[in-house]
Amino acid sequence: MIVVVEDRALVADAYRTTFRREGISVSGFSSGEFQGWVGAAADDDVNAIEAVLIGECGCAGSLAGMIKQRCAAAVIALKEEKSLMSTLDLFAEGVDDVVESPCHVREILARIEAISRRARLSNVGDALSQDVKTFRDGRDPLVGGLPMELPRRELRILEFLASKWPRRVTKAQIFSTVYGLFDEAIDDSVVESHISKLRRRLRLRLGYDPIESQRHLGYRLIGRATATIETAAKKSKTA
Repeated sequence: MIVVVEDRALVADAYRTTFRREGISVSGFSSGEFQGWVGAAADDDVNAIEAVLIGECGCAGSLAGMIKQRCAAAVIALKEEKSLMSTLDLFAEGVDDVVESPCHVREILARIEAISRRARLSNVGDALSQDVKTFRDGRDPLVGGLPMELPRRELRILEFLASKWPRRVTKAQIFSTVYGLFDEAIDDSVVESHISKLRRRLRLRLGYDPIESQRHLGYRLIGRATATIETAAKKSKTA
């Protein structure tokens, strides 16, 4: 899920519309609303955020600091007029990237993926990318080295799992990513159906199930070696 923080309602609506055309769940806040929400929101809701886009508001730097205290979401400032000093100040406050606005939605998605990929590499390396690689810029994911076309919601789930790897994510976080924070008209059990279909497609391509689940803990992507070890452990328990 992407959050847009923008004090100009028309601009915020325009961003939400363009992201939703790409099948991306978006929640929008004014700067004041977001400060109140991010300080009080449940961990599941905050950790469902993949990126925060901060538009024109007078507190972009302080918002970046608040976000970084709660989660590892990418923070991108959207500036209609960039200057060297303002850009340096934003980076010093914790912003991950500064982009000149307006900017095509696919470029923003590619920048979010680049920030997420750098974070994964710095923490644990990129062993998973041999089997599953996502882009979030309109391209189909590579699964087993080949493009795989997926239904929109299954694609969003795979992208979210990849962006959070190797951490686990809960069903509530996946629901927020696919449907948004405030959509109460849909039962969250639909997530299990999407994941079941996604697992089946990935298993057919890879020859193993790359989505591991544990009751009460959530889901995560795993590589072939981990899947082999876990399969052997399960067989030994039932032997």
